[in-house]
Amino acid sequence: MGNNVQTAKQTGQLVAWSPQPGPQTAFVSCPCFSILFGGSRGGGKSDALLGEWISHADLYGPNASGLVIRRERTQLIDLIQRSKMIYSNLGWKYEDVNKVWRSEKGARLRFAYLERDSDSEAYQGHSYSRLYIEEAGTFPRPEPIYKLMATLRSGNNVPVGVRLTANPGGPGHNWVKAKYIDPAPQGWKIHKEIFDDPFGGESIERDWVFIPSTVKDNKYLGKDYIANLQMVGSPQLVKAWLEGDWNVIEGAFFSEFGKRHIIEPFEIPEHWTRFISMDWGSAAPFSVGWYAVSDGSTEGIEKGCLVKYREWYGTREPGSNVGLKLTAEEVGAGIVERMNLPEERLDDAVLDPSAFARDGGPSHAERIYEASGNVISFRRADNKRVSRKGAMGGWDNLRARLKPEPPMILFFSTCTETIRTIPMMQHDVQRPEDVDTDGEDHAADETRYACMSRPFIKKAAKKKEINPQTMKGRSERTIMQMVEERKRIRQQQEDY
Repeated sequence: MGNNVQTAKQTGQLVAWSPQPGPQTAFVSCPCFSILFGGSRGGGKSDALLGEWISHADLYGPNASGLVIRRERTQLIDLIQRSKMIYSNLGWKYEDVNKVWRSEKGARLRFAYLERDSDSEAYQGHSYSRLYIEEAGTFPRPEPIYKLMATLRSGNNVPVGVRLTANPGGPGHNWVKAKYIDPAPQGWKIHKEIFDDPFGGESIERDWVFIPSTVKDNKYLGKDYIANLQMVGSPQLVKAWLEGDWNVIEGAFFSEFGKRHIIEPFEIPEHWTRFISMDWGSAAPFSVGWYAVSDGSTEGIEKGCLVKYREWYGTREPGSNVGLKLTAEEVGAGIVERMNLPEERLDDAVLDPSAFARDGGPSHAERIYEASGNVISFRRADNKRVSRKGAMGGWDNLRARLKPEPPMILFFSTCTETIRTIPMMQHDVQRPEDVDTDGEDHAADETRYACMSRPFIKKAAKKKEINPQTMKGRSERTIMQMVEERKRIRQQQEDY
């Protein structure tokens, strides 16, 4: 954070804080309902958040009520300390017990944390005109933030809004990127969404924007700070923190995944083996993948290579990790609708083993089978995640297909959710050989089932053929060389 406390000598007044030209000024003055501010470390995000509240509090006085949220309590310490450096100069009063600032005009700003997603339930019935989410990427899912957005209301015509800050990385990288970055990676483009009034009134418009800010935009941080960021060592992390690159993931579980695994759609040969793989989900997204097994007849695609040529990802919104809550019957019918039957052949189908559980009635697998017109008959997928006792786990099997050149698994460019989520998978902190299941692992799980249904064994390197005649010649020459060498040594001894 930059030290923005300045003195206006011309008037003799103390200016508690003023935005730096560029991103900070745009953030403070932007009227959008939802704004994501940030990109790289040292971009002045926290100062911008605290400064935006000054403007809001000054305009709306006692009708201004704000809530600042961080993931953990300890993360609030530096932010509160910085607020004291700024707000104390304005004559505002801080209540340490309630973590609340009160301005001279009656505006109130509260600091709190959500250590668990369920903590957001405690704010039902609250009313705020401003919601600030500091470091949104520390929240694995956006649901608690969306619930808090329901507290944004005002009966005094005060414009309400949510302001978020974030850097690339963290458990929430995926949903933040999908919501705010992907629609306009360079930022500054306002997006609008229209919501119908369920009571027949006028439709409601909500807009959001990503305002990028990097350390270059912060005049209070110099080369020393940049050098400190570069000292972290990892090129991926340096690029993410210094340049605000949202396409670089530090510690990605599948760092092998890249553009070489993505191909443009082509007509799959009819005789190729085809099968379906599925990860079940209702409240969470489900993932269905259609695969073909290459016989080596297509140039550039190895024999035995898996080609994922279609997907159906059941989510309400990319990055939200929230499912469509469809019934098994609806999913079964949806799978059939997406297939070109009866021309499209189906040789096999594997499904998440949990979908075979019975709880007083038919399992999800059975219900899908009936709803599909007895077409989609799933068998239990091998759900072994990590290798043990000499057996190859699912993640290693997928990695073994990603590594070779050319790859042994390819994805049509139309499989956007698979391409989006697999590179984002992170290592589990407690079990580094497994993925962090707090992330969107549904497409990855489904792809893992597919790989386990067709285990990949790397071809052994061909042994170099040995020509006996050549070896015989080499042996004879070697022996003759040894004889001559001994003769020279014996002659040297006699001479001596």
